[in-house]
Amino acid sequence: MTGTIAELKVDLEDFALEHTLTTVTDLSCEVERLVASDPETLMPFLWVEAPPSALDELEDVFATDETTDQVECITELYGERLYRMHWIRRIELLVQILVEEEGTILSASGSADGWHLRLLFPTRDALSRTDDYCRSHDLKYEILSIYNIDEGRKGRFGLTDAQQDTIVAAFEQGYYEIPREIDSEELATEFDISHQALSERLRRGHKALVKNTVMIGPRASDDDRDEQPPTSRQ
Repeated sequence: MTGTIAELKVDLEDFALEHTLTTVTDLSCEVERLVASDPETLMPFLWVEAPPSALDELEDVFATDETTDQVECITELYGERLYRMHWIRRIELLVQILVEEEGTILSASGSADGWHLRLLFPTRDALSRTDDYCRSHDLKYEILSIYNIDEGRKGRFGLTDAQQDTIVAAFEQGYYEIPREIDSEELATEFDISHQALSERLRRGHKALVKNTVMIGPRASDDDRDEQPPTSRQ
């Protein structure tokens, strides 16, 4: 039994917060945590970011969004706000993933362009059943990538095994310290690769970490990851 990770782009019309994301200018949001309290309600903790003038109208827009209820601002930090709320409509896809297939939402971010989800399914069959469910319920989405965890540790943060081993070694041996405790040539020797190959491996690894931990929104496919061609559910 092998876990499967899938990255999807879901149309706004088939997901929560369509009204909010299309009404508030330059709004983006990222799920910090998502709790499935029952089959009819999900409770996300949601970071939102927008220009100050747009944030001023945000709570009024939440109040007119039919997919949300019980919206509460938990904290505000440097132009971002953390909200706790209930999603009460257009949650069929998430309920299917979390409740029916016992999947996990690794990340979820939304903007006016749509929602981007990174999902962990316990088996490939669970993903297949979710695809069948979307077909039968006319839920529109695009598959950006699918890969198995046993292809390597790249299931975490999009890193290959070699990238993770190199970054960990660099950290443990002081490559990132000022001044450096080991230089790139010494580190390259440990991995029996050239200085140029080491620099490229670190660059790709850092890019993957930024994409999968910092950035909100769509992510380009990694050079180091074998992916299936994108397909669409229209």
